Amino acid sequence: MAISVTENAARQIQNQLAKRGKGVGLRVGVKKVGCSGYAYTFDYADEMHPGDQSFEAHDAKVVVDAETLSVLDGSRLDFVKEGFKQVFKFDNPNIDSTCGCGESFNIKQSAKAKPQES
Repeated sequence: MAISVTENAARQIQNQLAKRGKGVGLRVGVKKVGCSGYAYTFDYADEMHPGDQSFEAHDAKVVVDAETLSVLDGSRLDFVKEGFKQVFKFDNPNIDSTCGCGESFNIKQSAKAKPQES
């Protein structure tokens, strides 16, 4: 199981951690929300927890807990500019459908996980 990180995403992770002055990486996950069921979560990872897995690329680390790794497996994390908006964006092969607003998604039955409750 793996998550890949683009150079743009790695640069943004490094910049945010440098501004913050601490942290080992970006913690990503999913939680139940929205009209389609799930949404991505992003936070700082100050330490590794039991069951965490980390993925490194371009000198930046992404941390994900074991419970949601199956939902993110095979994904590519990028950092993109969309108009005035700058966001982390996943290219996730486990998504079955997304809502009209693009904020939430459904996962394929084969990607079984126990996402966080909101």
